Amino acid sequence: MSAPSLIIDQLNRTFASPSGPVHALSQIQLTVKQGEFITLIGPSGCGKSTLLKIVAGLDTEFEGQVHLNGKPILGPGIEKGVIFQEPRLFPWLTVEQNIAANLSLKKPEIKQRVQELIALVRLQGFESSYPRELSGGMAQRVAIARALLRNPEVLLLDEPFGALDAFTRAHMQEVLLDIWQKNRTTMLFVTHDLDEAVFLGERVVIMNPRPGHIREILSIDLPFPRTRTGSSFQELRRLVLQAFEKVDGPAIDPGAGI
Repeated sequence: MSAPSLIIDQLNRTFASPSGPVHALSQIQLTVKQGEFITLIGPSGCGKSTLLKIVAGLDTEFEGQVHLNGKPILGPGIEKGVIFQEPRLFPWLTVEQNIAANLSLKKPEIKQRVQELIALVRLQGFESSYPRELSGGMAQRVAIARALLRNPEVLLLDEPFGALDAFTRAHMQEVLLDIWQKNRTTMLFVTHDLDEAVFLGERVVIMNPRPGHIREILSIDLPFPRTRTGSSFQELRRLVLQAFEKVDGPAIDPGAGI
């Protein structure tokens, strides 16, 4: 069995507000193995994005412990790659310049690594294109390549395909799984889409709101590649939906995005 990559222990997060403290996360306990793909699903306001920000080191005002490969997370760092719903590319830079970010493409080792990542996310031929010349899915692939440039120990994805149309979203899920299977980077993926959670995750973490806490963790014991039309997939989808229907809070569309 793989060693733990990410350990979240007794995590609590409270925010101040004019009407009093808001308890966003309560007693979060989660251990993620090295190379594991975890999907998190839950209604709006259950703390999924807050949890991701804490793991990314973007929010350090919490109680409890968060360790990545044995080291406490105390702030942002290159060991954590973060991908948001919007690609957040620099419009004045080309694809390869966006991937390289603040590293110089004049260095042969950087140039080679960028070219490897362009091939990995299937963007050969678009190295000199600007963001305005890319589709939404292509722009998000640039963002994924940029996040992978420094070989992060964990990749944190906050609804990265939420703004894409159904067909592009399905394609991007395949691209991400291909990247994960080749790199075996630990993945923590937040989504509102039940089908997406089951299709991608080795385990699905279902969260409850008020305050945000883990209600249930379900293993998705299906080999890759997966098909959404198979009976095994549909049965696991039914079990996840059944567990999700017990969650308190706003309902989510179980068929959204696919």
